[in-house]
Amino acid sequence: MENSDLPKTVTKRELVQRISDKSGQTKVLVRSIVQQFLEEVSEELVSGNRLEFRKFGVFEVRNRPGRIAQNPKSLEKVVVPAKRVVKFKVGNVLKKRVESPKINDDNSFD
Repeated sequence: MENSDLPKTVTKRELVQRISDKSGQTKVLVRSIVQQFLEEVSEELVSGNRLEFRKFGVFEVRNRPGRIAQNPKSLEKVVVPAKRVVKFKVGNVLKKRVESPKINDDNSFD
């Protein structure tokens, strides 16, 4: 895979800049709002709550049970402990946008 085939990584800084440019708000204000949003999402997930953003998707915490796995090199059995993981289920509008990014339809997240 060539470097041009790799998807671009977008940072929080770049998103803040874009939102600031589009909204006319200062980067300081936008950065503060984005950071607070991320903190709130994190707190809800840590508490085990489900976050639903209609049409966009759902974040939820799932409990993965412990299991016995095998090291493929040494074939040694390894105990993998139970853990909590975050799962994201894509919403219908986001799914359609990702499947057909060139089509400009009226699907919005409102």
